[in-house]
Amino acid sequence: MINLDDLNSIQKEAVSYLDGPLLILAGAGSGKTKVLTYKIAYILDSGLAGLDNILAVTFTNKAAGEMKERINRLLRLSSNLKDSSIENMPWVGTFHSICVKILKRYGENIGLNRNFTIYDSSDQKEAIKEAMKVLNISVKEFNPGAIHSYISSAKNELITPEEYNEFAQGYFQSIVAKVYPQYQKILKENNALDFDDLLLLGVKLLKQNDAVLKYFTENFRYILVDEYQDTNHAQYTLIKMLASMHRNIYVVGDDDQSIYAFRGANIRNILNFEKDYPEAKVVKLEQNYRSTKLILEASHQVISKNRNRKEKKLWTENNEGEKIKVFSAEDEQKEGTWITGKIAELGSDYNLNNIAVLYRTNAQSRVLEESFINAGIPYRIVGSVGFYERKEIKDILAYLRVIFNPKDNKNLERIINVPKRGIGKKTFEELLSQATQNNLSIVEYLNIYRNEVDSPGLKLAADLFSNFIAQKTNLPILELIDLILKSTKYIEMLSDGTLENESRIENIKELLSVAVRFNDLSPEEALEQFLDEVSLLEAVSVNRDTAVAVTLMTIHSAKGLEFEHVFVSGMEENLFPHINSVTSEDELEEERRLAYVALTRAKNKLYLSYAQRRRYFGSTQLNPVSRFLRDIEKELLDEEIKRYDYNITDDYEETKKFTELFSKYKVGDRVKHEYFGKGTVEKIDSEVIVVDFGAVYGKKELMIEYARLEKIK
Repeated sequence: MINLDDLNSIQKEAVSYLDGPLLILAGAGSGKTKVLTYKIAYILDSGLAGLDNILAVTFTNKAAGEMKERINRLLRLSSNLKDSSIENMPWVGTFHSICVKILKRYGENIGLNRNFTIYDSSDQKEAIKEAMKVLNISVKEFNPGAIHSYISSAKNELITPEEYNEFAQGYFQSIVAKVYPQYQKILKENNALDFDDLLLLGVKLLKQNDAVLKYFTENFRYILVDEYQDTNHAQYTLIKMLASMHRNIYVVGDDDQSIYAFRGANIRNILNFEKDYPEAKVVKLEQNYRSTKLILEASHQVISKNRNRKEKKLWTENNEGEKIKVFSAEDEQKEGTWITGKIAELGSDYNLNNIAVLYRTNAQSRVLEESFINAGIPYRIVGSVGFYERKEIKDILAYLRVIFNPKDNKNLERIINVPKRGIGKKTFEELLSQATQNNLSIVEYLNIYRNEVDSPGLKLAADLFSNFIAQKTNLPILELIDLILKSTKYIEMLSDGTLENESRIENIKELLSVAVRFNDLSPEEALEQFLDEVSLLEAVSVNRDTAVAVTLMTIHSAKGLEFEHVFVSGMEENLFPHINSVTSEDELEEERRLAYVALTRAKNKLYLSYAQRRRYFGSTQLNPVSRFLRDIEKELLDEEIKRYDYNITDDYEETKKFTELFSKYKVGDRVKHEYFGKGTVEKIDSEVIVVDFGAVYGKKELMIEYARLEKIK
């Protein structure tokens, strides 16, 4: 038999329980992967099921591969197993890979040709564009990526093209309702599926074909799901159907680490597991093998403020550990200097791979990168690219470089058709040839021969750069960038409601924080020095890819990882928690779970920092210290500078007095929010005001004390 001596008593209980549904609540660092692999090996080794009778689902191919390797290793140690190889274990994989196998076998039952191809993101975008062309919908007016994002969300909610129109709200979604059926028609004509179809059609197959459902429900005697808190509606439905006969469903997850609602994950799936399976046993893995006692206590003090969670508290046999270092910086640059200074104190012999710096938004990396470059400390960015390597930043810098140096054809090539002006590669090459023959740069050529150019796009580009270059001696650099953004409609190009482009807009705004430092110089001098500084930063940042380096990443990217030393920067209200979330209790709870994830990445030492004033998006902000930092008792903290007031409270009962500020609003009123824009009030009660902000942001439930609405006519 499989030897369980390597497990603690609760882990053994979870592994050996085989009598029906089981919810394993696995806290951070409690060995959930270990329990999951032991459980699969235990079932196989006990002879309760064969390789074909176990369905084990996870979220990445890497995790599935590692799971197979661990199970194989355990089985090879068992004296009872004759054939120890499970490398071909057919039903261990991701949700999507499992659905591919099901559809390949039985998809013909719903009219699917088994030789279907799966479109990648590029293919999907082209299919969306083709659908829009058929429908005479402008790709300039409606971003194909945004339309596909809405279709993807619909599929993950199991909403078909025929049903979507019933759910569409606002003008943009009415356009999506037209594109969705045409997009599906194009996929069908090409015998193709997109990634989301795999789940949608997998569920459809099981719902419409009793024989297929019966086969799989009989065959899968045991079903195990990893990271159950991250499942969306389609994944939840698929698993629930497959487990309907034997009900031997074992899910592993941690509701306190549910941080992917923006991807469609529904925390209710794990919170309501016992409602779906009333006979379920619940096992809590609360022994942590990662962090010190003090870090776990601080983490609990933060996460325990959430109302929608399963009660549990991590404990450890590890040592007490050092108090959490807290630093109140004067500004964001002093914060970066403090972080690199603390790392330098560890000495040159310390392995930098054991250190991580975490932040809430990608835009924050800019200041941190500069601090690391100035300190000469190697770093790597995980889950993203360096600030100055991001496409949107390179685009704006290319505009500025051409304005500063109109002979720069290389940078012009990058942005002459960004945003799109109908200037293709062939047109550019012909233009370059003509300019070269006249011994001119392209900008110079367009300025002289503008009236001889046939292309409307080239005429527009000529007008734009003529205006930009004329203004470079008059406008401060901030105003020059603003002129570029408004004249080219670059922000409008990105304003499609997708999270990816929201992050890009934030990055562009953060570039303004660099530019504002040159405000005291003359316009031309400011532009030159700004570009020189940026170029030097770009050149020096090549040390990012060294083998030994500090890891910089967003907190979302850090989930599942651990480090000896963890720095969490930007512990301020409106940054962390993010300003987008403080108006909704559900979104605020997700932000608190994100804080919990950040704190529990640390094994030995944890550092928290915030800035009293932060130049963010080109303006200076004075935000209070984050409520997540105030959640932690002072006794656990070692404050290097004590400048914040613990008497500030976010207790909702104490802030009800502010609701009277909103008594003037009534249903039907038009209002404006600083982030979501203009909307219409749909509902008001003592705690919440519901506003419909239209196609991009939809309906938002705003907590009255944080709503900050302005009444408009």
